[in-house]
This record gives sequence, C-alpha cells and structure tokens, in this order.
Amino acid sequence: MSEQIFTFKTIVIGPAAVGKSSLIRRFVENQFSLHYKFTIGVDFMSKVVDYEIGKSAKLTLWDIGGQERFKVLRRSFYEGTNGAIVVFDLSRAGTFSKMKEWLSDVRQAIEIDFPALIVGNKSDLIPEIGIVIDRNEIEQYSKKENTIYIETSAKTGDNVEKAFLELTQRMVQRCI
Repeated sequence: MSEQIFTFKTIVIGPAAVGKSSLIRRFVENQFSLHYKFTIGVDFMSKVVDYEIGKSAKLTLWDIGGQERFKVLRRSFYEGTNGAIVVFDLSRAGTFSKMKEWLSDVRQAIEIDFPALIVGNKSDLIPEIGIVIDRNEIEQYSKKENTIYIETSAKTGDNVEKAFLELTQRMVQRCI
C-alpha cells in the first residue's frame, strides 16, 4: 500500500526586501546570496519535506513580490493557498506593521481559515543593530492572530527549516 503524499500550496508573503526569496532559497537549496533582486509578481520553488519519520509532504512555495506596485496582482496568487509564511524584517520596524496588512489582506482574500506562521527574518542583524521591534508586541499579535512566531536568519540558516516544518505540520493536521 502506497502512502499518500500531501501537496500544499504555501505562500510566502510580506513587505519588500524582508528576505522572502532568501528564506525560500535557503530552505530549498541551502544557499544564500547577498546579491538581492526584487521578485516581480511571483516566483515558484518546491521541496519535499519529511514532516514525520517516513511521512512526506510536497510544498509548492509561492514567493509573492512585496513591491506595492504588485498589490493588484496579489489576490489572484492567494487562491488555493493551504498555508502562509508572513515575513517581516527584524532590523526595520516599519516592516512589522506592513506585515500585519499582508496577513489581513490574505485572510480577507481567502475567506477560509488556514495555518499561518509569522517570521521575523534577519535575526543575524540583531547583535549588530539591537532590537528595534518589541518582541512582546510581536508575541501578542501572533497570539491574537492564532499563529506561531519564529525568528529566522536566511543568511545563517537559523530556524529556517524549523519554520517551514512547523507550517507543514500544521497543514497536515488540517488534512487528517
């Protein structure tokens, strides 16, 4: 008897230049580049994840461009979403409030409950620049939105696998 492999459409969203593409690239290819190029519209990657011993799921990762000028396109990319990683930049306070708009927008567009993970990216910069966003505020917001909050660094790889695995496990729970 063959085991069912789940396939999940997973969107990675958030303001421009918070590291969405870098997170996906670190997760899928275990690579990081300092050379950044804006995602125009949407980009795709996929990866099979072992969410339990002997059990796998395929994630189709939709890297949705964060530029304001692509806002009108976004809603068409949300359809069929099974889960979302909503990213902000720990080194730029303004991206936290912008990230809230993204989560609100996707929740209105999809209209069904789906697992979401809030990711504070660029944790490697905190020792250098200090804490610019109150972590209590982030935790309270995350709790209010019924999400999990994880800090990551696409540069070092810290917690990147953990974030995607956590979301995968939550999506699987919805299916069983």
